[in-house]
Amino acid sequence: MSKILKVKARQVFDSRGNPTIEAEVFTKNMSAKAISPSGASTGTYEAFEKRDKNNKRYLGKSVLSAVNLINTKISNKLKGHSIHDQVRIDTLMINLDGTKQKSRIGANTILAVSMAVKKLSAKVKKLPLYKTFLVKKNFQLPYPLMNIINGGAHANNSLDFQEFMIMPVSAISFQNAMQMGSEIFHSLKIILSEMGEPTSVGDEGGFAPNIASPEETLSLLCKAVENAGYRVEDDIVFALDVAATEFHKDGFYNLTNKNGPINSDEMIDYLEILINKFPIFSIEDPLDEDDWGGWTKLNSKVGNKIQIVGDDLFVTNSKRLEKGIEQNSANSILIKVNQIGTLSETFHSIDIARNNNYSYIISHRS
Repeated sequence: MSKILKVKARQVFDSRGNPTIEAEVFTKNMSAKAISPSGASTGTYEAFEKRDKNNKRYLGKSVLSAVNLINTKISNKLKGHSIHDQVRIDTLMINLDGTKQKSRIGANTILAVSMAVKKLSAKVKKLPLYKTFLVKKNFQLPYPLMNIINGGAHANNSLDFQEFMIMPVSAISFQNAMQMGSEIFHSLKIILSEMGEPTSVGDEGGFAPNIASPEETLSLLCKAVENAGYRVEDDIVFALDVAATEFHKDGFYNLTNKNGPINSDEMIDYLEILINKFPIFSIEDPLDEDDWGGWTKLNSKVGNKIQIVGDDLFVTNSKRLEKGIEQNSANSILIKVNQIGTLSETFHSIDIARNNNYSYIISHRS
């Protein structure tokens, strides 16, 4: 009943209209499916995403070779193993790949199977999936960080910072948080429309106005919050995904709203100005993924009052997270299953974060 009979994969489409992998794991009487997500902006140290780059179909983004690997090598390797032994199954696939960044088989290939195994295990146990992750009785939906203005790799505008998010800190429930987010989103739409700015949305669903200045963008958010009947700081605080690696080159940060390139110390000073001027509670990837010294400086300056989140810095990788903890580089980690490639490695990174008083944010994935 709980032994893997076979694994079957197919090419499907993600929310951006790109091909991705769906894996289906079978036991004698049941099966479960899972689809690998994919990021728009990726860090250098993320696990490898396998695509048919030499194939003209889908602009080289097809995943037919990965599908074939699941249907043959992975299916044969996992046949007969218990679906309830997640670590064992993930380890078998990691070893089958045999590379540091899963560059032979692909993290997206392995991940689809890893997630399908977890879903099938829950199905066999007749448990909701979420109850297989945590051993406790009282569950609560996490409050969302809502991305409502896009820039960087997520939009075709001049705004360098990738995401401007609102956090409904006074919400009394998830439903209430969603109401607040919806009302502020539509309040912002009215403001942008009155300004003559486009109200079409970017890659992650937020508006993408032609504004280069983070200060002006945050001021617009303040106005949208107030127009929706809420109070900035008391009801709503802000979160940024700077995605600084995207505009870092040759040791300098190149911001459209600055007269020229700025160094790491100047970038830290600029972020401090924003933090002091606006109710910013969380900043993701404020500096380049290799600017370890800058991360430590920033965290020592403001880490006691806001969340410094490593995404490209940590890439859900336990080794990079341990380095960050040792160097006091941050106090939070963004969790993305596709960055590392298996659920067991993802859970390991969460455990390390929890044990070292790091907060951890689960990314929705597209």
